[in-house]
Amino acid sequence: MLRNVEALYAGVLKRLEWKGRGLGDNPDIEHQSLSVEVKARASFPAWLEDALRQAESSARNGKIPAVVLHQDRGQYPDALVLLRLSEFAELVELAGESSGRTTKKGPGRNS
Repeated sequence: MLRNVEALYAGVLKRLEWKGRGLGDNPDIEHQSLSVEVKARASFPAWLEDALRQAESSARNGKIPAVVLHQDRGQYPDALVLLRLSEFAELVELAGESSGRTTKKGPGRNS
């Protein structure tokens, strides 16, 4: 089990091009602006994957597809946002560029 967890963290860290892994009460992955917990499941609910595919199929002109998950009777600011790890990494990179922070360019990126 531990090797699977370590492989999970390594895969996420590699994709995000970040370093480190928290232990105990620390976040799994720490970034200068983010505290990230990494969770794995054998499978996801089909409706969740369907919602993301719908967002992907309707995204146009290079826009990043995302799904907002709102719980009935919940507060809107507490809604969750779902997007693919690759898109999350792109958003983090774009946020760094817009704030003037130096970021590493990924494959296929302009500028």
